[in-house]
Amino acid sequence: MSDESVMVALEQVSFGYGARKILDNITLRIPRGKVVAIMGGSGCGKTTILRLIGGQVRPTAGRVLVDGQSVAELNQQDLFLLRRKMGMLFQMGALFTDQTVFENIAFQMREHTNLPEDVIRSLVLMKLHAVGLRGAHGLMPSELSGGMARRVALARTIALDPQLILYDEPFAGLDPISLGVIGRLVRRFNDALGATSIVVTHDIKESLKIVDYVYMIADGSVIAEGTPADITQSEHPFLAQFVNGKADGPVPFHYPAPDYAQQLLEPSQ
Repeated sequence: MSDESVMVALEQVSFGYGARKILDNITLRIPRGKVVAIMGGSGCGKTTILRLIGGQVRPTAGRVLVDGQSVAELNQQDLFLLRRKMGMLFQMGALFTDQTVFENIAFQMREHTNLPEDVIRSLVLMKLHAVGLRGAHGLMPSELSGGMARRVALARTIALDPQLILYDEPFAGLDPISLGVIGRLVRRFNDALGATSIVVTHDIKESLKIVDYVYMIADGSVIAEGTPADITQSEHPFLAQFVNGKADGPVPFHYPAPDYAQQLLEPSQ
């Protein structure tokens, strides 16, 4: 894969907080125009990867490249310019609760462009129409269902037609209908915008319907990668447990403890 065809690359990246290591020598390559999932259990470092890509934190080792630029080496102005190419769907949407649906979408258009209000109005309505919520433009976030709020957040994410779209658990807390809708929109917007999408998730069923490639993370490392077919057919013990939702396996059900029978016979402390 040539450098020109890669939108995001992590090269032997490690990161941690003090002595607690989160990522250990991770290498990823995200091709332009593709939807790539980063999967794994809770706390494995998935969201940390998004924070590294966005420049919120810097790796303790290795390099993070976005559109050919080393994120950690950018000054503040260049980092802000790079972020202009990105859209971010935060976990649970993170809408501004004191602004209407319309104002939520218009916010970054007003913040980052000099477009006149009539053009902003047309663009906001267009984005809301794309997610099926043009008629909800005057509602407050508290008046939306969970699925509607996530669609509004998605419309805000694509407000400035980003080249790179980052999704942090986009399917969390959704009913089956809303989950399917969001999945289809993620795929549709990526293809319509000619964007690159990174989907951080632990939702196997929905993600494998829409992504082109998967990286599986466990204990801060990439333990497997491949197409959705590769992942579902893998005999790797962790993947088998993760894909099938087994309670016990490489990720044990029981927290480490002494022998049960022996512990019962011990005098209470």
